[in-house]
Amino acid sequence: MKGITTWITRFWPVVVPILGVFLLIACWNAELGPFLVALVAIVLAGTVLAAVQHAEVVAHKVGEPFGSLVLAVAVTVIEVALIVTLMTSGKDASTLARDTVFSAVMITMNGIVGLSLLLSSSRSTSSKFNAQGSGAALATVAAMATLTMVLPTFTETPGPQFSPSQLVFAAVASVALYAMFVFTQTIAHRDYFLPVTSKGKPLDEDSHADRPSTRTALISLGLLLVALVAVVGLAKLESPSIERGVAAIGFPQSFVGVVIALLVLLPEGIAAAKAAVRNRMQTSLNLALGSAIASIGLTIPSIAIASIWLTGPLHLGLGASQIVLLALTVGVSILTLMPGRAVRLQGGIHLVLFAAFVFLSIAP
Repeated sequence: MKGITTWITRFWPVVVPILGVFLLIACWNAELGPFLVALVAIVLAGTVLAAVQHAEVVAHKVGEPFGSLVLAVAVTVIEVALIVTLMTSGKDASTLARDTVFSAVMITMNGIVGLSLLLSSSRSTSSKFNAQGSGAALATVAAMATLTMVLPTFTETPGPQFSPSQLVFAAVASVALYAMFVFTQTIAHRDYFLPVTSKGKPLDEDSHADRPSTRTALISLGLLLVALVAVVGLAKLESPSIERGVAAIGFPQSFVGVVIALLVLLPEGIAAAKAAVRNRMQTSLNLALGSAIASIGLTIPSIAIASIWLTGPLHLGLGASQIVLLALTVGVSILTLMPGRAVRLQGGIHLVLFAAFVFLSIAP
């Protein structure tokens, strides 16, 4: 019995993602009954946990902030592929990119940041992180979100959308901002994004455990990508059931996008929470803010290219209540991040803003 338990503990992170891919292939064009819906949900949850474990192995090998960057980019690339796939499926997808990106920004900047602050500050009087790195990331998110999702509402182009030339500019600006941020995070000022000690000094790497071998890290990187493909694909398989459930309880259909975004970002949320429990709040912020930056910086250019052959309007502009929530989130985030330390209260404020986002998605 002990041997079986040891085998399961050692190999489930390998078996579950592969099982998820096989289940995805087997059920791709199938009508899911109650049993398959439950099976897909169970495998999806296991795959999310496996993705987090493999991401931690890769992060431990390459160190911060590269580990957070790997997970953020991997999730976002697959998320973008999912958006483009859904937009080419023939359904009305004029607001799909906007809703998905805005949901990702609200989930990461309020949900993940708020939860991480609560978990980190529960172990001490306050959470400590590098204000220079967090401030740079926040400035990048604010600039990207305003240029791509606020400006379309106020341009002279009819409807909350860009003209072709404006869309090209927004795409180029997003790529430029994302490239500058990655260069700053990984080369120019890498020390700004490292976890800090209780005295605020950069902590270069974990000292409690040896780094995994290159072979182990490469295997985990491959399995991470497999797991993320399975997570997004299984979430798409679950989406019809989610749509029926949302319709049954009377929520607007746009809430489906929020649910799917929550599923896709679950690996990053769990990884950020685990880092916060270990008092590595900077890692949690790298994951959260890095995901928001990657979501905008990769989605908008991809959608701009896809719009060449996609038909129908592309509405990127946010509504009035969404703009208010975004502005409030940026303002509160400035007060939270710039001092370089935060207390439980600030984590609670971010979670209340996240609750407001979810509530207004249900009752717009």
